[in-house]
Amino acid sequence: MRELPAAARGYIGCTVLAAALCAAPALRLGAAAPWAGALALTTLYGLCEQLRRCPLTPGTFPSGWASPVLLAAALLLPPPLAALAAVPGALLAPAEARSAAARRIWHAAELALACCAASWAGRVLTDALGHHPLSAPQFPLVLLPAAAAALTFCVALAALGGGILIAAERHPARTAWRGLLTRSLGPHLVHGLAGLLMAVLWRSAYGPPAALLVLLPMYLSCWVFAQYHRERAAHQATIRALVQAVDIKDRYTRGHSERVGRASVMIARELGMAEDRTEVLRFAGILHDVGKLGVPTRLLRKDGPLTPAERGIIELHPEYGHEIVRGIGFLGEARAAILHHHERLDGRGYPYGLSGPQIPEFARVVAVADAFDAMTSTRSYRRARPVPAAVAELRKCAGTQFDPRMVAALAAALERYGWHPGLVTAADADPGRVAVAAADPAQPRGDLAQLRRGNVPPTTRPPWPRADVPEAGPAAMPTARHPGRDGAP
Repeated sequence: MRELPAAARGYIGCTVLAAALCAAPALRLGAAAPWAGALALTTLYGLCEQLRRCPLTPGTFPSGWASPVLLAAALLLPPPLAALAAVPGALLAPAEARSAAARRIWHAAELALACCAASWAGRVLTDALGHHPLSAPQFPLVLLPAAAAALTFCVALAALGGGILIAAERHPARTAWRGLLTRSLGPHLVHGLAGLLMAVLWRSAYGPPAALLVLLPMYLSCWVFAQYHRERAAHQATIRALVQAVDIKDRYTRGHSERVGRASVMIARELGMAEDRTEVLRFAGILHDVGKLGVPTRLLRKDGPLTPAERGIIELHPEYGHEIVRGIGFLGEARAAILHHHERLDGRGYPYGLSGPQIPEFARVVAVADAFDAMTSTRSYRRARPVPAAVAELRKCAGTQFDPRMVAALAAALERYGWHPGLVTAADADPGRVAVAAADPAQPRGDLAQLRRGNVPPTTRPPWPRADVPEAGPAAMPTARHPGRDGAP
C-alpha cells in the first residue's frame, strides 16, 4: 500500500474496519446459524473467482461474473455471514501487480459491505411480507427481496467505488460517482435474478447441487461478453495502428487525428447521438486523414508552397482513405465520413462536390471538428488561435462551408467542457480512451495537470511543425476550393 496516496490508505482502512464491524456479529450467532451453507457458498464464490484463471479462457472474464453467488448468499444467510462469504474469494482473486495486496483488501472489504447491506435489504422486505418467500416461493412476491438486495448491492458498490476514485485517483468529487450506478444497475439486476434462482433451488428438494446449474449459463454469457470486448480491443488496435502510421508519415500534425476524434465526440454527444453511433463517429474523426498514407511523403513534408499539381495529389487523400478502410466492416458510417469530410454545404468541396443534405451527417461533423483543430493548433508560421476566435470563424462560415447545426453543437460543448488539446498529445496512448476525455467530465484530468506543471517527458510533446502552406481556417479561405495540407478547409 506504499504506492497509494495517504488518503487512499485511510479510505481503505476505514472500509476494512466497517466491513469487520459488519461481520463481527457472526461470532455470536452460535451453532444455530447456517454455518454449513455459509461455508459452501464461500467456497463456491472462491472457486468462481479462480475460474477466471482457467487455461481455456485465460484473462478473459470480468471480475463480477460470480455476483449471483453473493446475491444468493445475501438472500440465504444472515447479514454477518453474507459479508463473510465474499472475503476469501476476493482476497484470492487475481489483481494487478501494482498494489496487488491493497487492491485485494479493498475488493474484499467493499464486497463484504455490499453483501451485508444487500442481506439487510432483503431481510427487511421479507419481514414486511410476513413470511420468508424462499420457503414457499410465490411469484411475483419472490422477486421483491431479490430486487431489493440487488439494488442495494449495486448502490453500495457504486458509492464505495466513487469514494476510492476520489481518494486513490484524485477524481473531482462532483464527477467521481457519475455513471457508476447507471452502468452497473442493469447487470446487477440480472445477477439478482440469477441469485434468486440459485437461492430458490438451494432451498428446494433438489438441494445445492441443482443451484450450481445456474452458474453454467452465467459462465457462458460472460464468455460471450468477454469475446465481445476482445473483438472491440482488436478494433481499437486496428485504429491505433493506422493512426500511428499516419503520424509517422506526416509527423508535423501528430495528435491531430486524436483531437479531431475527440471534438467529433463532443459534437455527437451535444446532438444526442446514440452511443453506438458516437463510437463510430469517433473512429471517423480519428481516421479522417488515413488517406495520407497514399500521398507521397515528400509532399507532406515539403517546405514552402505546393504547386497546383501537388495540391491536386493531396486532394486525393479522402479517396485513398476510403479505399484503405473500405473492407473494415465495423467502421460503418465512418467510411463515408472519411470520403466526404472535405465537402462543403455550398457544393464547392471535394472529391465529388456534394452539397447540403447530400453530404453524410458524419462527414459534416468531422469537417467542423477538423477545421476547429487546425485553427487551434500551433504551426511554425503562426500561433494557435484562441478557442473563441476559432468558434467565431466557424460561425462566420456556417451555412456555406459548414453545417450550422454542427457548429452550434461544438460551440455548446466547448462552453460546457472546454478544450484541452494537451490531453491527447501528452497521453500519447490509446485513441479509443483519450479521444473522449474532454467530452466526458468524468474522465481524469491528470495528464492536463502534468502538462501545466511541466512534468510531461519531452518525448510525449508534439514535434515542432514545418513551415508550409497554411492550413487556412474558414475565415482565411471562406470560398476556397483547395484546402490546406493537413485537411483544414
